[in-house]
Amino acid sequence: MTSARFYDYASLSAEEKAALLRRSETDISKFIEKVAPILEAVRTEGDAALARFGRELDKAEVTEANLKVTPAEFDAAFREVDGDVIEAITFGIDNIRRFHEEQKPEAMWLKEIRPGAYAGDRFTPIQSVALYVPRGKGSFPSVTMMTSVPAVVAGVPNLAIVTPPAPDGGVDAATLVAARLAGVETVYKVGGAQAVAAVAYGTETIKPALKIVGPGSPWVVAAKRLLSGVIDTGLPAGPSEVMILADDSVHGGLAALDLLIEAEHGPDSSAYLVTHSRRVAEEALAALPEHWARMTEQRVAFSKAVLTGSTGGVVLTSSIEESYAFVNAYAPEHLEILSEEPFIHLGHITEASEILMGTHTPVSIANFSLGPNAVLPTSRWARTFGPLSVNDFVKRSSIGYVTPPAYAEFARHSHKLALYEGFSSHANAVSPIRETYLTKKGG
Repeated sequence: MTSARFYDYASLSAEEKAALLRRSETDISKFIEKVAPILEAVRTEGDAALARFGRELDKAEVTEANLKVTPAEFDAAFREVDGDVIEAITFGIDNIRRFHEEQKPEAMWLKEIRPGAYAGDRFTPIQSVALYVPRGKGSFPSVTMMTSVPAVVAGVPNLAIVTPPAPDGGVDAATLVAARLAGVETVYKVGGAQAVAAVAYGTETIKPALKIVGPGSPWVVAAKRLLSGVIDTGLPAGPSEVMILADDSVHGGLAALDLLIEAEHGPDSSAYLVTHSRRVAEEALAALPEHWARMTEQRVAFSKAVLTGSTGGVVLTSSIEESYAFVNAYAPEHLEILSEEPFIHLGHITEASEILMGTHTPVSIANFSLGPNAVLPTSRWARTFGPLSVNDFVKRSSIGYVTPPAYAEFARHSHKLALYEGFSSHANAVSPIRETYLTKKGG
């Protein structure tokens, strides 16, 4: 039995090729039906509904009185989180802030279009935004960093984080550390569809917001769709997806290592390796069991479900041009170009939200600390949406390129956060395992 699905792209029918483009959230009709009564309950009952759903759906000790994180809980989080993790969060926030400060448009510009006639732009921040930070299959201080920093840089005066509570009724400590270091002090212990409803309608405790951003489960996606007429739901960010474009200059084991990064998020993720090199494809398939042996049981189960299911696997094309076409048709959330000469491929890619270049720029580094935003459009929305940014009106792609001399420091901090968040494949991708493949190169 193969370790992942294998597709010979040239031999597939048109229907089979179209099937490869489908994501797990494409049809969310069954979630729409389940979500609708949750939204109505929050609209009519407010905090009482939030507390009830927290107990019933999140199995958490939540009451109407403790929906909001207190300053004491923030302080306790800094005592709870290890110093090296706080250092890694600080490192990431600094880079994310630098990137988004460069991205920030000038407050106003005017140009003389004709003598005496001027035209230009004026930029003012949205007055209130809710930041959704998921938790279901892990803890995500990195998402807090990616959503909070650009909002603070943009000058949004009213920011609030909504995130699912833990069983004890608390919030992940590193998430609170990241929130405070980024500049957000308002956090609510509510997640899922009920969180979207809370910030759309407002409750006794939670003020309504004009916009909500951040990735979430199909429940969150369904709630955003139903409430899109009430609140701006931002870019479509659902379950994780990655595509690894590899040429014949790299070892297939390296491609397999990075293929697992997003596949381990959950069984609803999508992950494909596309290559025109049969050697790379075969090496990747052979390496997967070895990589799985180094991962935690839960993450192995998630990534195997993806790679042996209908939303993942290894795609062998007949040429690099066919690989480009497949990537552009798929329009992935995360794209890695694994090549010793990645920039020769870049000009052929038109549809990808994040493009990470070369053998030293795994998704792990981009997710945690490089700077460009890791909250990205999914389900082929990269064709019209760009990454979360200070300026959300421009379609763009973010580029990451870490050189060998700079790699070690990024890898060290990313490894710490990967271990904290429980993502063994993220950690493996920036561990000494990577060096064994880099020395092998291709062949």
